[in-house]
Amino acid sequence: MSFDRLIKKIVDTQNPTVAGLDPKLDFIPQYIIDECFAEYGETLEGAAQALYQFNVGLIDALCDIVPAVKPQCAYYEMYGWQGMRALKDTIDYAKGKGMFVITDGKRNDIGTTMEAYAAAHLGSIKVGSNQFEPFGGDALTVNGYLGSDGINPLLPICQENDKGIFVLVKTSNKSSGELQDCLCPDKTVYSLMAEYCENWGKENSGEYGYSGVGAVVGATYPEQLTELRETASHTMFLVPGYGAQGGGAADVAGAFDKNGLGAIINSSRAIMCAYKKGDYTEKDFAKAARDEAIRMRDEIVSYIGKIRL
Repeated sequence: MSFDRLIKKIVDTQNPTVAGLDPKLDFIPQYIIDECFAEYGETLEGAAQALYQFNVGLIDALCDIVPAVKPQCAYYEMYGWQGMRALKDTIDYAKGKGMFVITDGKRNDIGTTMEAYAAAHLGSIKVGSNQFEPFGGDALTVNGYLGSDGINPLLPICQENDKGIFVLVKTSNKSSGELQDCLCPDKTVYSLMAEYCENWGKENSGEYGYSGVGAVVGATYPEQLTELRETASHTMFLVPGYGAQGGGAADVAGAFDKNGLGAIINSSRAIMCAYKKGDYTEKDFAKAARDEAIRMRDEIVSYIGKIRL
């Protein structure tokens, strides 16, 4: 099961974190941009190449200490098909370095359209007599608020291809409570969604107690994070909101079970842009990212202790 592979990598690295790869030109060292523009011009191709080269440097610096990366599709889509090629190349490069890849697409539809999203990001497609894996991520973030019609098409594809999904449950943004905290009728919408995640995952249970259907639960709501860890005991959490959005190690501690399992904490800008703080130069961007990833790991582990199967 997909999340068994992720859990093993978390234990092997003693690091329950994922580095978000959400690059845009403002985040990338100028010397990389200059080199790519010199070769490809000030074009979408030049921008996409800068994204990819930046990602390669980050992956090289992180692959032995961070178990996973999470590229956010929007940051690639805004550079057109060239950016989407950079996304595919980034996924391939990260997997080649042994990293688990969570594609952050928050896809949301029903029926055959959702099957198409699943084939693109988690499965494969047949072209003539050949079979291709279009993007090849290990997991995909999805929006479950269309109900089971939007999730059921994913489940067999996940089982067949050893992939996982993370369903939006209690998101980290400030306005999430406008909908997710509403009562329906005697429990919150987010707690009901967590129950659905538990049920959707029953047919795809893993070796370590967690199913292939995970949940996105924000670090910015620590009380709800702790609550959901108790009620959704078989659901792996992807936890955004650490770092730039204000969440810290104390806030995410409640996401973990007694063995230090059950969650993976995301940091994007704090890792990608670490070189913009302290005594680093822009050519130190990879070292700065590694230093921040180690700091983050050590801070979280100081709260949850040794991670064990």
